[in-house]
Amino acid sequence: MKKVTSVEEYIETHDKYSDALTILRNIINSTQLNESIKWSAPVYDLNGKNVVGLGAFKNHFGIWFFNGVFLKDEHKLLVNAQEGKTKALRQMRFESIKDINKNAVLAYVKEAIDNQKAGKEIKPDRSKKETVIPQELKAVLNKNAALHKSFNVLSPSKQREYCDHIASAKRETTKHSRLEKIKPMIIQGVGLHDKYKNC
Repeated sequence: MKKVTSVEEYIETHDKYSDALTILRNIINSTQLNESIKWSAPVYDLNGKNVVGLGAFKNHFGIWFFNGVFLKDEHKLLVNAQEGKTKALRQMRFESIKDINKNAVLAYVKEAIDNQKAGKEIKPDRSKKETVIPQELKAVLNKNAALHKSFNVLSPSKQREYCDHIASAKRETTKHSRLEKIKPMIIQGVGLHDKYKNC
């Protein structure tokens, strides 16, 4: 997919919802937030801190509230996109332009701005998660000094990706085939999901 460089371009590429996205954009731009493109989508910040973003998908469009967990949500308009995983992010989802209550949207955006000014935000958990190396991977590493050295050089998050990948396999044959696939990747110093990270 072509990289989006402007909000206008983003709206044009989602022509199914372009009128609705323009309405939401105008509401957000009536506030003091700064408009930019991040992650190929419109994002609005206050002094460099992300407050809201616009998003369009196949069957819906909406506004992301980066610290939406702090919003009162009096109209029950917010959803958690990934229950159990997403801590701060909340989404106001719409399926049609008729669903947009402009006054409610503006009230939520203004509350999000006030919360940002008050410093209400969930800080990412920087605590170190301990990596548990599965027995099967440990055995392979112990037999191969070069592989062991390459594994130790990987960042903790990349090590965890590989460990989880092996540990999550239910059958021994799956574990074995996964081990064979990841060996050259570990030697190259790449992470399990690196090829998807720059898509």
